[in-house]
Amino acid sequence: MKRYVFEPYAGLPGERPILDAHHSRPGFPLPPHACDCHVHIFGPRERYPLAEDRTFAPAIASLGDVLAMHDRIGIQRMVIVQASPQGNDNACVIDSLRALRAMGREARAVAVVPEGTEPGLLHELHAVGVRGLRVNLQSYGQTDPVLAAARIRAAAAMAAEMDWHLQTYTTLNVIAGLSDVMKALPVPLVVDHFGLADPTAGLRQTGLGELLALVRSGKVYIKLSAPYRVIEQPDGRDLEPIARALIDANPERMLWGTDWPHTGPWPGVPRDRDGAEPFHPIDDGAQLNIFGSWTSAQEREQILVTNPARLYGF
Repeated sequence: MKRYVFEPYAGLPGERPILDAHHSRPGFPLPPHACDCHVHIFGPRERYPLAEDRTFAPAIASLGDVLAMHDRIGIQRMVIVQASPQGNDNACVIDSLRALRAMGREARAVAVVPEGTEPGLLHELHAVGVRGLRVNLQSYGQTDPVLAAARIRAAAAMAAEMDWHLQTYTTLNVIAGLSDVMKALPVPLVVDHFGLADPTAGLRQTGLGELLALVRSGKVYIKLSAPYRVIEQPDGRDLEPIARALIDANPERMLWGTDWPHTGPWPGVPRDRDGAEPFHPIDDGAQLNIFGSWTSAQEREQILVTNPARLYGF
């Protein structure tokens, strides 16, 4: 996985870093109700223990931290996504949604539940603001198309009962092998982080054609999130042709997100399952500016406000 660490932003005089990262102000005006569609919250371990099958153990990233980052860059709405180290225990997500509601902040969430979860629990999740289910294939290295298809179909069946959507984190190769399955799902599908497209491989890389066809059909949404996971150029110019191809395929199916607080492996360092793996010091204002450089003001309104309002029910 590629990872470009942006040139550090020093911050304004007296401006405190948030989780060791400074966040620059966006270079364009954000529309009211702009939504960050991909954040994680990692609470204290004694209250929110991590899953036994986790592949890493993240440091703490509080609700206060993400609100401070959002206030700095101008984001008003958020979607909290259950992260792989949290397994099927959505307690941190639920408590965060309740706290945000008490503050008068608008938020929704995407949960992870085991196959066969009772409808009563799904209704409880809906009541606090959950609007989708996530199938994370990439974090567990799951590339077998048969196993992946079974997980996606099972989760989609539960999501359909609630009129929710399905979200997946996977690669273009897996998408290419599952495009017929994805096309036949009874609910919309959201694909994280550009489908991990490789900017250096161009528009003819394996799986991108299938992904674009799914986007054109209206079946699939794309999160134009976490460009730092794939770009090599700090201004994101190398990813622009792929980003524009996705946007042009169907602007009504584009979403944006930070992927805060920026988990992921460090070059040459084994994953830490038992300690507190540090987050990458990504400048989320810089990420937002990359998105801004690809889009017009009208497109930004649609991607930051209109599309998430429709999908998540704001």
